[in-house]
Amino acid sequence: MKKFAIISLMLLCLCSLAGAQDNVILYDGGEVPEGYEVVDSLVYTLSARVDTSLVGRDIYSVMPSRFKGDDAEVRIYQSSDLKAALARQISENPQRSIQGYRVRIFFENKQDSRVASENAMKQFTAANPGIPAYRSYTNPYFKVTVGDFRTRSDAMALLEKIVGMFPKSFIVKEKINYPSIDRTNSYTIDTIQVLRPLNAAEQYFQ
Repeated sequence: MKKFAIISLMLLCLCSLAGAQDNVILYDGGEVPEGYEVVDSLVYTLSARVDTSLVGRDIYSVMPSRFKGDDAEVRIYQSSDLKAALARQISENPQRSIQGYRVRIFFENKQDSRVASENAMKQFTAANPGIPAYRSYTNPYFKVTVGDFRTRSDAMALLEKIVGMFPKSFIVKEKINYPSIDRTNSYTIDTIQVLRPLNAAEQYFQ
């Protein structure tokens, strides 16, 4: 599962290999096949969106019922109704999404919109590796929407940053995934080795 996730992120983020992504595979240290070369590539991994120790659990199941200090002891008594309400809230929201804001950088229904939307997503991801991007199709429009923001002001900050690259961008209000826990370090970078066709660079620069 971990290897699959790494490969998926690699294919999404290695936009320098845009012309040959379908032929790029993770190098396992074995013999290099004819017609391929080993190159170093970067993998961008998004930071955690939730505390994984609490996924599917409520705070009362992990919080101690008593705290001991040097001179005193504090006991916590919690209403069973409150515990039941919290458990119901968790069970009724399995997708862990909330209402928030995103920035739509692409919204077209032209004949070439499928390819154009893919290119817009690749361009954005290459320039902003720590910000999630979502591509969708709602007849007859192809859409690319980026970011997960709790407030409109946070989305506005991104809009002002990318409007030069995507001048038709605008803010939309919709269901979002939980934003990254670490706002100052929204992703980590790892270096991996991949097998790339020898003519990949030539294809990219043609």
